[in-house]
Amino acid sequence: MTTSEKIKPEQSVLVEVRAHAVWITLNRPAALNAITPDMVAGITAALMQADDPAIKAVVLMGTGRAFCAGADLKYVNSATQGDEAAATRFLDSVLDMMARLESCPRPVIAAVNGLALAGGLELVLCCDLVIAARSAKLGDAHANFGLLPGGGSSVRLPRKIGPTRAKYLLFTGDFVPADDLVACGLVNEVVDDAELTAAVERLVAKLGSKSSLVLRRMKALVTDGLEQPKDVALRLELLASEVHAHSHDMKEGLAAFEQKRKPSFIGH
Repeated sequence: MTTSEKIKPEQSVLVEVRAHAVWITLNRPAALNAITPDMVAGITAALMQADDPAIKAVVLMGTGRAFCAGADLKYVNSATQGDEAAATRFLDSVLDMMARLESCPRPVIAAVNGLALAGGLELVLCCDLVIAARSAKLGDAHANFGLLPGGGSSVRLPRKIGPTRAKYLLFTGDFVPADDLVACGLVNEVVDDAELTAAVERLVAKLGSKSSLVLRRMKALVTDGLEQPKDVALRLELLASEVHAHSHDMKEGLAAFEQKRKPSFIGH
C-alpha cells in the first residue's frame, strides 16, 4: 500500500493512507458534513483499506466547522418524500456503515472538530478513542426536531456513559462542550483547536509502535467481553491468550524485552 493515497478533493469523503493509518475525512463543510448516501458509500469503501496488515489505526474527522451534524435532512426530505422504502434503505445503509465502523479490526479514532450532533454523535459512539478540539460540542439533538435516533445513540450512548447521563443528552438535545464529557468517558482528551491534528498524529504514532495483531485481538476481547457474563469473558480471554502465545509478535516482544531492544512486529 502506498504511504499517501488520496481521493479527489471534490468528493464528499477524502481518504489518505499515511503513517500506518487510514485517515477518513468527511468533506461537505458547507452542509456541516451531514450524511448522504455518497458519504455512507465513501466511508464504507475507506474502511476496507483497514484490512491491510500494515494499518494500525483508522482516523475519522471532518472539514470545516463541524465533525458531522447528522443525516442530511434536506436529502431525506427531497429524495425520500412519499417513498418510505427509500428512507428505509438509506437508514439501513447508515446502520450497516456504522456497524462496519464499530467492528473495524483496527482502533478507530474520532478527531472531533466543531459540532458532532445526532448521526455525528452516533459516528463518534462507533469509534474506540475520541480526541476533541476545545471548541467541539457533542449532542444527540434528535429530540430537537421531533425525531427518534436511527443510528444507535439510544443503544450505544447508555452503554458508553451510563443511562442517566445518556438520558440527559437524549431528552434535552443539548450541545455539550467536549471538556464536560471527559469525566464520563465519552471523550478521551481535549486539545486546543490548532493542536487537534497533531494530537491525533501522536496517538497514531503510539499505536503504530504496537503489534497490529495485539490491537485487533485486544479490541475484540473488550467488545466481546462487554456482551458476555464476567466468567465467560474471563474464560474467553484466557483462551485467546493461549492461542496468542503461538504468535510471532508475542515471541518477538518477549525476545526484545530480554535483549533490551525495540520489538519488530509483523502483525501475526
